[in-house]
Amino acid sequence: MATETLTKWVLDPMHSEVQFKIKHLVISTVTGSFKTFEGELTTENADFSGADISFSLDVDSIDTNQTMRDDHLKGAEFFDSAAYPKITFKSTSFTKEDDDQYKLTGDLTMKGVTKSVTLDVEHGGVAGDFYGNTKAGFEVTGKINRKDFGLSWSGVTDTGSVVLGDDIKILINLQFAKQA
Repeated sequence: MATETLTKWVLDPMHSEVQFKIKHLVISTVTGSFKTFEGELTTENADFSGADISFSLDVDSIDTNQTMRDDHLKGAEFFDSAAYPKITFKSTSFTKEDDDQYKLTGDLTMKGVTKSVTLDVEHGGVAGDFYGNTKAGFEVTGKINRKDFGLSWSGVTDTGSVVLGDDIKILINLQFAKQA
């Protein structure tokens, strides 16, 4: 009977980024990022299909290049980082669709609400770095509705314009380092 070999990969935060985009006044887009996050991937397949993926980020590390807005986003009207300091994701499936295209489904927990989400993943490949480490790269994209997670603040301007759109676009570039 063959033994299954699990390979563990740990997120390299120096070569990864977590970004989001949301419509402002429905006419332009605000881009932000989270600066502090961690994750790991465990797989028994060289092509990563069926991998088990977990990820978390610190809400207080949000950065939209505007301190006042960042403080508002950390507050109770949005993420409420004092009560809910982390956003987490735990995969339930990672399915290869094509040569380098995957579907990632899992449980996203934000502000105490957990929902299943499906994201698109492009596998950039595997390569060695200058230090002899084996790295794997992935780009994760998708869209979630902020109101599904209790981010329901709906500021309206004096003229009746909606301040924020409901959909949050996600763009995450991840590089994982293979563990010995």
